[in-house]
Amino acid sequence: MILAVIIIGASIFYTNLLVTTFAKEERKNVSLWAKAVHRKARLVKYTEFFFNQLQEEERKRVELLAEVYNQILSNNSSDDLTFYLDIISNNNTIPVIHTDSEGKILSAKNIDFPIDSMSFLDGKLMEEFSVYEPIKVHYAPPRFNYLYYKNSRFFTELKEVLNDYISSFMEEVALNSSSVPVIITDSSKRTVIQFGNLNDVRMSDPAYVQRKLEEMEDENQPIKVTFRDQGTSYIFYQDSELLTIMKFFPLAQILIIAVFLLIAYLLFSYARRAEQNRVWAGMAKETAHQIGTPLSSIMAWMELLKMGKGTAHQAAEEIEKDINRLEIITERFSKIGSTPMLVKNDVVRIIYDSVEYIKPRSPKKVVYNLEIPKTKELFIPVNAALFSWVIENLCKNAIDAMEGTGTITLMIKEDTKYVTIDIIDTGKGISITEQKAIFNPGYTTKKRGWGLGLSLSKRIIRDYHHGKIFVKSSASGKGSTFRIIMRKNSK
Repeated sequence: MILAVIIIGASIFYTNLLVTTFAKEERKNVSLWAKAVHRKARLVKYTEFFFNQLQEEERKRVELLAEVYNQILSNNSSDDLTFYLDIISNNNTIPVIHTDSEGKILSAKNIDFPIDSMSFLDGKLMEEFSVYEPIKVHYAPPRFNYLYYKNSRFFTELKEVLNDYISSFMEEVALNSSSVPVIITDSSKRTVIQFGNLNDVRMSDPAYVQRKLEEMEDENQPIKVTFRDQGTSYIFYQDSELLTIMKFFPLAQILIIAVFLLIAYLLFSYARRAEQNRVWAGMAKETAHQIGTPLSSIMAWMELLKMGKGTAHQAAEEIEKDINRLEIITERFSKIGSTPMLVKNDVVRIIYDSVEYIKPRSPKKVVYNLEIPKTKELFIPVNAALFSWVIENLCKNAIDAMEGTGTITLMIKEDTKYVTIDIIDTGKGISITEQKAIFNPGYTTKKRGWGLGLSLSKRIIRDYHHGKIFVKSSASGKGSTFRIIMRKNSK
């Protein structure tokens, strides 16, 4: 659990570090985008200012033309007249129409169509030249003429370019490559002109738009841009959706890990309960099995005595053996779940006694081969009742693997620190997959059985005797070798 907490904590810390770094970079991109919008807005505004200056210059030129016409009509000096006529003839850009007070066209300059057929300024032509107030030209008071003018072709084309430039600026702001959600409004801050990187369907809801504008204004100061023709607009923006997601990613990660841990805990609890149920069921069956053999023998001898068969002395000896067996069984089960007392016992004698008990209860075709001198004495700290149970379980497991026919060999090796016991059978062998599972409670390959013998054996050797038990080797059709390693001295 401590290791899991360290791993999870390190993972969350590193993820938070990455998210924080990414958020800083993303926030920097948003800041750069906002600064770029400010710079481009200033550039557009400067361009518009330059355009307005140009428009004002054209207006002054028209006024100058009007003054020239006044001078022509009021001055009879030939020199001055030549000078003024040169000014009029040098006007090659501004469209001008000179009319009398009744609107009759007297002369025209820089227009795209002939005026011979038009004697009066009216209709579409009048509409084109009515954008600006005409200039009165006084030549013989109270009589006067009018000088109509409009923007030059160059100025008109430049204005179209400027309008396209402003429109393009708005579109680029709305559809930015930085994925910044943007809403552009008019001066009221309510009417949406354009928006970008936002859901089209949700933006059709006025209530959502209003909430979004308030949210954006709380997050960042709107950028104000003012243009002469388009008026004042406000650019609302906020952090990109990706940045918003990344801000909440650590919380989501913690939540996912918490859910995963909860599911893992529930599964572990379920598996643990299932294992406990298997253990309890197995223990109950093992108890019944262990008690059943001597109990059946006692009942048989009782029936024989009732029938008058056999001698009392013989029955007493056999019943005493069964009672001793019941005492051993009681001792075994009483020590499961508690810490047993380990005392110096002759492990060779325990092995021989265990084999002598199980041998007559084994199939006749099973041969026991003890490659251990019977006279050898090997004392190690061991609980005799539990250790003999392990030898019996391993021998029973070998008998099942050999299907009642074969040889079981027991061997002992020792060194200065450890005693090694090998139980070798000539059975069908154990696959690599099964080798990892055979010590689990409830695992069995037999049609009948409860898969508790090897699990109990592992618990007795590993937990109570601080030793090791494992499958040393196994080959299909050639048998298996179980190895027990125990210390010669107490831990």
